[in-house]
Amino acid sequence: MRYNWERMRDPAAGSPSLIQASQIEALEVADPLTLRVTLRAPNPHYGQAVLWSGLNWIASPAALDGGRQAFDEQPVGAGPFTMTQWRRQDRIILERNPGYEPAPYLDGIELIHNGDTNQRVNAVIAGEAGVAVEGSWASLGRAEDAGLRTLVQPTGGGQFLALNTRRAPFDDERARRALALAIDIDALNDVVFAGRAELPRTLFDESSPFHTDIAVPAHDPQAAQELFDELAAEGRPVSFTFLAYTSVENKAVAEAVQALLSAFDGVDVRVEVLEFASALPRLNTYDSDVAITSAAILDPDTALWSNFHGDSTGNFTGIDDAELNTAIDEGRRAADLDARIAAYEIAQQRIVELNPVVWYIRTAPAAVLGDGVHGVQMYGMGSIRPELLWTMG
Repeated sequence: MRYNWERMRDPAAGSPSLIQASQIEALEVADPLTLRVTLRAPNPHYGQAVLWSGLNWIASPAALDGGRQAFDEQPVGAGPFTMTQWRRQDRIILERNPGYEPAPYLDGIELIHNGDTNQRVNAVIAGEAGVAVEGSWASLGRAEDAGLRTLVQPTGGGQFLALNTRRAPFDDERARRALALAIDIDALNDVVFAGRAELPRTLFDESSPFHTDIAVPAHDPQAAQELFDELAAEGRPVSFTFLAYTSVENKAVAEAVQALLSAFDGVDVRVEVLEFASALPRLNTYDSDVAITSAAILDPDTALWSNFHGDSTGNFTGIDDAELNTAIDEGRRAADLDARIAAYEIAQQRIVELNPVVWYIRTAPAAVLGDGVHGVQMYGMGSIRPELLWTMG
């Protein structure tokens, strides 16, 4: 564990769990079964960050020392299945790990790579696959229409348009508020997600203890136009480029937003489409006006700190508000639930007032289940526990 966590907190490793791992100040092996972790600042909820990030997956230090290419070709972990074959860009074939207790039910699992959401669902409908890991609301709706079972991990937050608050036009809160009021997320849902997406009316899901009735801005075209007119009269018309990625849904969202905003005067929207690998450096250096990112929220600590705290490298909007920072910090430090609820209520209110983002759908960490597949349980952000899967029929 120490080796893996030390590696993840090294920026040179490029771990997607760096934000969680960077909270660690020191790691000490107290005995063969105990790792003592010292954090840079108090965080009673750090266990949630471990559960929902790559910190919960431990690989062999010897295998990692061989380098990335060697590890990719022959990974060594400690899970319920071991890899017997990897056909790059095609599939990974796993067989039961005889040393894992309790033993998994299945003899093996075949993981097939397919980036096309329609083809994934079609494979389950046709009986060619038992489970599809899915994230598209439209595809989940199509699967349900075909009589398949779906399992969705409930989350708060969701996907949003990140507005760059560090440069014009969105350094002006009026421009951000105008955009939030102008975009009809119900219409966006109909166009892009066939009306099947769950929409974020509040920051937290109703099942969350942090849920309040603080609503995200609702569609109000008249108020939006008044703000656009006010900005244009001051010589500050809202003109921006929407940085989109090449995935079908991402590009469709950008184009739908462009079409929806064309109904307003004083707004000019351009769409630029890049591969995600090319777009990420732009986000990291605040070299974009609007881009899609997400904050799927179970426990609010990591998601809110990463996306909205002024000290976070994952804060792609660049928002840095003292009151918001303080509320997020207090929510992180507090061990008492009531104190956390109070802190995050302030954070919710401040996010709504500042409008650094436009929420448009909940995230859908989900699975489509074929006939005869059972034992599907999710943990973290929608990961499936493979050792519990079993089939019948």
